[in-house]
Amino acid sequence: MQNRVDVLVVGGGINGAAIARDAAGRGLSVLLVEQDDLAAHTSSASSKLIHGGLRYLEQYEISLVAKALAERDVVLNSAPHNVKPLRFVLPHEPHLRPAWMIRAGLMMYDRLGRRRAHTFPHSRRARLRDHVAGGALQPQFDTGFIYSDAWCDDARLVVLNALAARERGAGIATRTRCESARRGARAWTARLRGTDGASREVEARALVNAAGPWAASFLDEIARVPHAHALRLVKGSHIVVPRLYEHAYAYTFQQSDRRIVFAIPFERDWTLIGTTDLEFAAAPETVRIDADEIAYLCAAANRYFVRRIAPPDVAWSYSGVRPLLEEAGVSASEVRRDYLLDFDAGGGAPLLNVFGGKITTHRKLGEEALDLIAPALGNAHGAWTADEHARLPGGEFAEDAFDDENPFDKFLHAVVLRWPWLNAGQALRYARAYGSRIERVIGDARSLADLGEHFGAGLHAAEVEYLVREEWARNADDILWRRSKLGLRFDVKGRERLEKYLGEATQR
Repeated sequence: MQNRVDVLVVGGGINGAAIARDAAGRGLSVLLVEQDDLAAHTSSASSKLIHGGLRYLEQYEISLVAKALAERDVVLNSAPHNVKPLRFVLPHEPHLRPAWMIRAGLMMYDRLGRRRAHTFPHSRRARLRDHVAGGALQPQFDTGFIYSDAWCDDARLVVLNALAARERGAGIATRTRCESARRGARAWTARLRGTDGASREVEARALVNAAGPWAASFLDEIARVPHAHALRLVKGSHIVVPRLYEHAYAYTFQQSDRRIVFAIPFERDWTLIGTTDLEFAAAPETVRIDADEIAYLCAAANRYFVRRIAPPDVAWSYSGVRPLLEEAGVSASEVRRDYLLDFDAGGGAPLLNVFGGKITTHRKLGEEALDLIAPALGNAHGAWTADEHARLPGGEFAEDAFDDENPFDKFLHAVVLRWPWLNAGQALRYARAYGSRIERVIGDARSLADLGEHFGAGLHAAEVEYLVREEWARNADDILWRRSKLGLRFDVKGRERLEKYLGEATQR
C-alpha cells in the first residue's frame, strides 16, 4: 500500500469506486479504502436498475432524468456483460394517473433517451389481454404501457470499477478503516487500520469523502471539518420470492400512496420486488427490513398479480440506506435523488465531499468529481470515461457495442461454443459476471472436474480462487451475496464447506 498518494478515497461503494477509476485513468496516484467489503452496504441494496427514473418527471426533475438517461447509454456500453436492456410493463389504473399523463410522460422519456432507439425501443400502449405479460396480471388490468430501461448487477458494477481503477495503478484496500484524517496546508494525513489491528499513516494531496450514509459522520468524527449540509437517511427494502411469471418483462406498479414498486425477473428462478421509502434514524449498518415493509411489498404485488404471495414466500430480503440531501417539508419518497459535490480547497489541502447520488449516474459523478480535483492538483488530463472504448473489465468483447444491437448475445454464443461442457445456466452466469475475463476463472480447464471442488449451485474452487485472488473476496457472504447471488441456491452444508475452504486458503 502506498504511503503517499495524490488522492485518498474513503468509501468503497459505487461512487468511491467510480472516482478512483476516473482519477487513476487521469494519471493520478490513488488509494481507495473501505472499512468493510466493496459494495457491502447501499451499493448492493438497490433495485438493480440503470434508469432515468420515470416517476421523477412527475416531480419536474427533467434535468435529472435527462442526465440519468444519457448515462444509461454510456454505462451499458462500458459494461455490456453486466448491464442489459429491460422492457417494463406499467398496468394502467385510471384513478391513480390518467392515461394521457402517462403517455405524455413516456413520450418525454423516449425523447430524453432517444440516443439508442434500437437498444431501448420506444414506449407504446398495449392491450394486456393480448400481450404475453398480461397473463400474469389480474383480469381487470386490460390496458398498459410498455417502455424501456436497463438492469445491472449493482455489487458487481462496483467491483468492476474497482478492478478498472487497480488496472490503472490505484490501490484498493478493503476492510481498512480510516480512523483519523488531519488537514494540512499541502496534504492530508490519514491513519488507517486493517482487520489485523495494525495501523499506518498515509499522506494524500486530496481527500475524497465518499462514505455514503456515513459522509456526514465522517466529517464530524474523523476529519473534524465543519459542513453546512445535512443528510436525510432513507431506508429502501426489497424482497425476493419464487418466480411469479415465466417471461422476461419487468413490471412497474403504481401504488395508492403514489409510490412505485418494481417487479423484476431475478436470477432465473425468482422475482425481485421493491422498494420502500422510509425515514431511517439509526446507524446505517443496522438497517434491516421489517415486517411492515414485507407486508407492504407483498400487498403491492398482490394488487396486480394473479399469483398471490405472503411473507412466508420471501426467500431473501435486503435493505439499504440511501443518503439523500435534506429537504425540509418533503416526504421520503419525494426527496431529490441527485447528488451534490462539495469541493473545498480553501482551508488547506483539497477536500471533496460526495452527498447523495444513485447507481445510474456513478460514472458522471466520478467525472465531475475529477473535473474539480484534477486541476487543483495540477493535473490537466481531461475526462475519459465516456469514451466508447473505455470499457470496464470484462466488457472488451463488445468493441462495436454502440453499433451492435446484441453484443452480449454474440459473446455468450462464443462462450458456449468454446466451453461446451458448461451447462447453459453456468455459461450464462460466467458470461454475465466476468465477460471476457472468463478465461481467468476457467483457466485451462477442460471439464467441470477440472474446476476443482464443487460447493454447490455451480460454484467451484477455481472460481473461488479467482474471486479471492483478484476481486477482494474474503468470506462466504462476499462470494454468495455480492460477487454473485448464489446464496439463493446454497444450503447450510455447502456454505460450511465454502467457509472452511476460505479459511484454509488464508493460511496457505
